[in-house]
Amino acid sequence: MRSFELTERELGPVTVMVVAGSVDAITAPRLGEALASALAAGRSRLVVDLVGVDYVSSAALRALLAGVKGSRSAGGDLRLAGVTPAVAKVFALAGFDAIVQRFDDAEAAAASFG
Repeated sequence: MRSFELTERELGPVTVMVVAGSVDAITAPRLGEALASALAAGRSRLVVDLVGVDYVSSAALRALLAGVKGSRSAGGDLRLAGVTPAVAKVFALAGFDAIVQRFDDAEAAAASFG
């Protein structure tokens, strides 16, 4: 079984979700639930920090896309941080670079909200 960890922290008005391990068909629902929970709590400025992620599947892309749509419809946005080269390749192949802004770290992503 692949490892997966998710922790949350606040950087001012921005919710940062730090993810580590693999985000696949088994673990992606936990990410999706965390994003949905943040949105339900009125937190629409989201950063998903993937610095510790070594693998993403199409299920991860679906969870992130749902987070993007939900945050934008609530007047916010979802930004990515700390994307590793292997994960960046998957995002590029899936066309995610045209949908979601990426930053080197969570602090830069949070600051981009202005």
